[in-house]
Amino acid sequence: MSRLIAIVLTLFALVTVTFTTSTPVYAADLAAGAGIFTGNCASCHLGGRNVIMADKTLKKDALKKYEMNSIEAITKQVTNGKGAMPAFRGRLDQEQINNVAAYVLDKAEKGW
Repeated sequence: MSRLIAIVLTLFALVTVTFTTSTPVYAADLAAGAGIFTGNCASCHLGGRNVIMADKTLKKDALKKYEMNSIEAITKQVTNGKGAMPAFRGRLDQEQINNVAAYVLDKAEKGW
């Protein structure tokens, strides 16, 4: 009987750990991100460039240099703005911000 209880408790622990530690994966919509980028970002960042601060492009090496080479960092920048970049909180919803961040990172990885 105690062996059966041990097995049940082990299975319960395994199921609990499996379902409580898994992180949901956000499936970004890159096509939607491209549209958001065109409508909101391209005036300053067309082709991954930066017309305000030429060295702070959206190219892979610049994103890495300025620690902007993750979805989280780009999302934070788009949401809150910084320096000359305006905040898009309130203008874009979270899904739109996530999509444009994923689009920027994807384009950087592919070399714009």
